[in-house]
Amino acid sequence: MTSMIRWNPIKSLSRIDPFADLDELFRGSFLRPAMGGADLAPDMRIDVTEDGGTYHVKADIPGVSKEDIDVSINDNQVSISAEVRRESTKKEGERQIVTERSYGQAYRSFTLPAAVSSDKANAHYENGVLTLTLPKKDNGSSRKLKVS
Repeated sequence: MTSMIRWNPIKSLSRIDPFADLDELFRGSFLRPAMGGADLAPDMRIDVTEDGGTYHVKADIPGVSKEDIDVSINDNQVSISAEVRRESTKKEGERQIVTERSYGQAYRSFTLPAAVSSDKANAHYENGVLTLTLPKKDNGSSRKLKVS
């Protein structure tokens, strides 16, 4: 006795996730840097938290010296820029196989809910993480921070 397997085309179509397939297409083809050389701007990820009267900002900026980081505060607008420099350690006869690390100017600018007291603000950079401590202020001011 043979059993008959029934195929239901509607049920098969319901298992297809067109959004996941499109997402994979875009992520895999267009947004991923090409092997052998990527000239994309460096990425800077941030976290902003608030406790009482202070904002705390953490920005991931790996591979940068503190002298290459610039932080500006204007009222409640915070701007962070950093120069990610390419290492020039290529040896004679060496060929590049894959380059995925980004080089160049990394930049982030964001607006906080309240103005910041720039004269009491602090910036610290360690192990690739920039930490900003930004006390709130009632009236606005403008200042560049020195990164320590």
